[in-house]
Amino acid sequence: MTPGLWELVLKGVWVTIQLLVCSALLAAAVSFVVGVARTHRLWIVRFLAGFYTEVFRGTSALVMIFWVFFVLPPAFGWQLVPLWAGTLALGLTYGAYGSEIVRGALTAVDPAQKEGGIALSFTPWQRMRLILLPQAVPEMIPPFSNLLIELLKGTALVSVMGMGDLAFSGNLVRLALQESAEIYTYILLIYFVIAFLLTRVMRGLEKKLKAGVGKAPAGKTKAAEPVVVEAVR
Repeated sequence: MTPGLWELVLKGVWVTIQLLVCSALLAAAVSFVVGVARTHRLWIVRFLAGFYTEVFRGTSALVMIFWVFFVLPPAFGWQLVPLWAGTLALGLTYGAYGSEIVRGALTAVDPAQKEGGIALSFTPWQRMRLILLPQAVPEMIPPFSNLLIELLKGTALVSVMGMGDLAFSGNLVRLALQESAEIYTYILLIYFVIAFLLTRVMRGLEKKLKAGVGKAPAGKTKAAEPVVVEAVR
């Protein structure tokens, strides 16, 4: 490929990374808010959180992108730029999947830990912040890592809006060179490299978080004290 075409591909990589970071941040925020809400003591809060989860898990991310980019503007009288439309659609969609990860990890915490917090007269927020989340978050990292890779691959859907992401730029280069095999092989390799780097970062984060609660491999860290005891201190 000529330098100009490589520059086009690199611009597409940058757009994809921007979209990935923005939508991942939104998805993470939604995951924790909705996931925690699904464990709330009030049934109406659990119902609304569950309703959101089922709606966004049961709809197509591609159709959601169409809906946010083409349906919302006439209804509300404003137009989202493709980057923010893609961020909103992908963040809300993948956040619904992430909320189930959060809910599952919170409910998997040893009930004795929760009872210890109640015995110590902790408020629900204190139990969540000091006891439940420190133990649940490390268990969320592997499934969140998989979800992040799925989100990376889902960013290719924004090309339907004409957004110059990696998939869109690769297709333009393919049309210019009339060479499908070479271009799409390069695109696949770029996606693989980004996914591999994300996986390594998430594994490092998992090890660090597990070390903080005494779950690191034996011999590498000192055994941590029980979370409830540490919270009291």
